[in-house]
This record gives sequence, structure tokens and C-alpha cells, in this order.
Amino acid sequence: MRVVIAVCLLAPFVAMLWVGSYAKVDPAFIGIPFFYWYQMLWVFISTVLTMTAYKLWQRDQRARAATKGGADA
Repeated sequence: MRVVIAVCLLAPFVAMLWVGSYAKVDPAFIGIPFFYWYQMLWVFISTVLTMTAYKLWQRDQRARAATKGGADA
């Protein structure tokens, strides 16, 4: 579970740090160069991935509290 959470949180960093993969103009989307719309797309993707990681973290914490007998909950 924690590996999936880590992947969800690291994916946007890797995608944005690998500049060579999106440092180009084509394909343009409604007149916007690829460089810009790719980065804006990652804003939304990052939001979804962060929300997913948070929900998974909550589920993991509830499961750990249940196995301890519910003392931390």
C-alpha cells in the first residue's frame, strides 16, 4: 500500500523533472504549444494522484489502528 502511495506522490516530480520529454512545441492543442499544455495537464493529474495517495493513506492508517486493537483511532 505504501509503495502505491509513494508512486502516486513521486510520479508528478519525475514527469516534471524530465524536461527533455516535453520541451517541444508540437503537438499543439487549440493553439497552445505542447510545452505549456503538458505542464497544465500535470496540474490536474497531480491533484488526482495526491487525492488518491491521501485516501490510501487514510485507509492504511485505519487498517493499522484496527490491527492494534483500535487504541490509536
